[in-house]
Amino acid sequence: MPRYFADMMYTGTRYHGWQVQPGAVTVQGELERRLQQLYSPEISIVGSGRTDAGVHARQQYFHVDLPEPTDADQLCYKLNCMLPGDIAIRSIFPVADDTHARFSATRRAYEYQISPVKDAFLENRVWHLHPPLNLEAMNEAAAFLIGRQDFTSFSRVKTDVNHFECTIFEAHWERKNDLIVFNVSANRFLRGMVRALVGTLSQVGLGKMRPAEFEYVIRAMDRKAAGASAPPQGLFLTEVHYPEGLLTSNAQ
Repeated sequence: MPRYFADMMYTGTRYHGWQVQPGAVTVQGELERRLQQLYSPEISIVGSGRTDAGVHARQQYFHVDLPEPTDADQLCYKLNCMLPGDIAIRSIFPVADDTHARFSATRRAYEYQISPVKDAFLENRVWHLHPPLNLEAMNEAAAFLIGRQDFTSFSRVKTDVNHFECTIFEAHWERKNDLIVFNVSANRFLRGMVRALVGTLSQVGLGKMRPAEFEYVIRAMDRKAAGASAPPQGLFLTEVHYPEGLLTSNAQ
């Protein structure tokens, strides 16, 4: 069965996350339903990662094995016509049979957006946090995240992983127009990790925790040592990286 990759995006506001769940509307479920209408009830897809309820994606990949070769551009057009307006596919292309949307990925990047003022046009896309934040202190704390470490303190307690080690390549805060944005990239993320990081770093920005105390939270390897998770609507999956040439060498 030929394998195809799709590069896509979605607004997660009305979805109960990416992954198919009984009785819930999910992004994966919407995609699979349309593909099953075009092919067969056995069609399923594998995403490059999961996002929680209310979380968005500017870039998400999935792979699908189809029963026969297809015109990828026509499939992309058909799916976009069938899908709701808050899910869009940029492109679909063939890949090698062993190219895996999740396990072949080497790096993922997220952004978290905070707005100090209420903005009707950013509803469900930012965390409205009114008190002023000290970005210098937040960046001092975020610097402790760089490298390979155990991030148990920022993971959901009940999760099916073999270990809690991740390698964070980038973690910093910046101002983008009227927004305060956290940028973070890593080889992998634990469930709820970015929202827990943002929630805890916001305590540093509010002066309720010193940067040095944030380092202690990492070393504690205890979710109770960290702060509450930030709400989901400010979080965006922004980039998924694969080894150079992996997604293009088999496109002809």
